[in-house]
Amino acid sequence: MAKLRLGVIGAGSWTVSSHLPNLERWRDVLEFTIVNRRNAELLDRIKGKFGFRLATTRWEDVIAEHCDIVVVGTPVGKHHLQTKAALEAGSQVLCEKPFTIDPADAWDLVDVVRRTGKDVVIAYGWNYRPMVIQAHQLMHGDGGVGDIEQVTIHMASATRELLSETGSYPDADPELIPAPATWSRPETSGGGYAQAQLTHALGVVLWLTGLRGQSVFAFMSAPLRAKVELHDAISIRYTNGAIGTLGGGSAYTGAGNNRHQLYIRAIGSLGQLMVDLERNVLWRYRSPDDDITVPLDQDAGLYDCRGPVDAVVLAGLGRPYANNSPAELGARTVEILAAAYRSAKSGRVEQIST
Repeated sequence: MAKLRLGVIGAGSWTVSSHLPNLERWRDVLEFTIVNRRNAELLDRIKGKFGFRLATTRWEDVIAEHCDIVVVGTPVGKHHLQTKAALEAGSQVLCEKPFTIDPADAWDLVDVVRRTGKDVVIAYGWNYRPMVIQAHQLMHGDGGVGDIEQVTIHMASATRELLSETGSYPDADPELIPAPATWSRPETSGGGYAQAQLTHALGVVLWLTGLRGQSVFAFMSAPLRAKVELHDAISIRYTNGAIGTLGGGSAYTGAGNNRHQLYIRAIGSLGQLMVDLERNVLWRYRSPDDDITVPLDQDAGLYDCRGPVDAVVLAGLGRPYANNSPAELGARTVEILAAAYRSAKSGRVEQIST
């Protein structure tokens, strides 16, 4: 059987440090066909390291190859245009988060997925970790916690230096430090911590609960003279009447061995669920006789992005796969974040158009 042809648009720091090594695990079914980034010197180095047949500084050249799988790893402002072009060229797409800046663009990609019959897998790695899959089963297998009434979400991660342009991200490829425009310039990143990290938290929570936002009020702060916000305090009302909070903090590099600190609690009409990815806790309570604490190892809540890569390769192979991070989930995430940025600017509650 001929190998699947792989194309990469935007071989930046995270693509090189995570997506390409994970794709190398599928070398027996993948041909590394074409890779793109704007810096020609770094591009040539990436081509040689991973054995791509072609390299180009023009992303359109990747589309022209009609690859079976395309990774879109460019800054978020390009995701809509490039993901749409890849889908329409017949590719299955792995799209880096955040999905888009504008919710209309995200919902447009949902329509393109339906129209083309191709799929988008968003790089929400936690949604494929066994611990989070178990949480999803506890929420959906036997009535879960009932109708969701309240959700608390808090996340902190080592982005203080990255977003304030005083240092880098600890998981970045040391030879490919992220450019400031990728994360810390609002005109291209769309914002700061909410865009860089809270998209992950929402990607988990909206997948676990199925909720969709209705209205949002947000405070944001930008210490260290940062051009984007480092900290977020967001209140959300969901379409089913539930309310909740979403907090985000840019923690110091080195704190807690740079482990992501993500805590989620959902309270419903039948009980409550708690997911703590920092402390490896998964607990559902419905009554004294229905009180489940799932035994987990010390690495259960660690982040990796193998799952989305495996899903997009299986999609390309035409084999069964679970897409735990589809375009529709990305759209529900984007519309909450977009409303939060509007609210922080206006000082008012902002509605989400549904």
